[in-house]
Amino acid sequence: MTSDPRESQRSGGIHPLVDALADRIRSQWELLPDLTPLTLEAELEKISGSLDGEALFIRNELRRCRGMRKLHLETARLGGGLQILHCVFFPDPCFDLPVFGADIVAGRGQVSAAIVDLSPVGDCLPAAVDEALRARPQRPFSGRRERPPWGTIFSPHVCFVRPASEEEEGWFIDEVTDVLKVLSEAIAVAEAQPPDHPATVDRYTAQLGYCQHQKRNDKTRRVLEKAFNPEWADRYIETLLFDDPPLPHA
Repeated sequence: MTSDPRESQRSGGIHPLVDALADRIRSQWELLPDLTPLTLEAELEKISGSLDGEALFIRNELRRCRGMRKLHLETARLGGGLQILHCVFFPDPCFDLPVFGADIVAGRGQVSAAIVDLSPVGDCLPAAVDEALRARPQRPFSGRRERPPWGTIFSPHVCFVRPASEEEEGWFIDEVTDVLKVLSEAIAVAEAQPPDHPATVDRYTAQLGYCQHQKRNDKTRRVLEKAFNPEWADRYIETLLFDDPPLPHA
């Protein structure tokens, strides 16, 4: 009898949703216009450490494309259990585009949290993006989660769930795909505004606030400090995870 690879992954503590979603995100960003690699220091591409006696591995991938200053995909694994996927696409402030974010926390065959959103840079989403998100299919997840206290950055369309089955895990991948397609369509028609345009300045200021808000997540900082050291954690958060957007320039 041939065993199900997904079941063997689950029994070994490796959750298949993380790899499946990472592959889907990579396939979707390949469709974005003018996609190019973004410089990443070799020591930050593949990272090894230790936390509470268990091996910690982190992999980072960076790209950029027209309209987006940084596409960041981070996957991490602690020992044989905890796995994390963290993905953020940051827009160029000259373009009226939202921030894409997706996260998964999984361990021991279960997903405790899965979240995806197009977050506004400013008071609200671009009208076309908001309309497209409203029109996407509404999947009947059984375990929708409450927005966390730090979730003020999210749009009204955020999907925050605890997938309860393989079917719901598939729904979440489809959810992320739908959101990325909305973003891709917005990128395709977006036009750059001058760096000194008031709207560009407002978007820069709002994105700066978004990044500074994320840096206040003490849980992330504490984990990195414990696995490495405070100086390394500061550098990782400040220069890779949530680096401040550069000032728009001509």
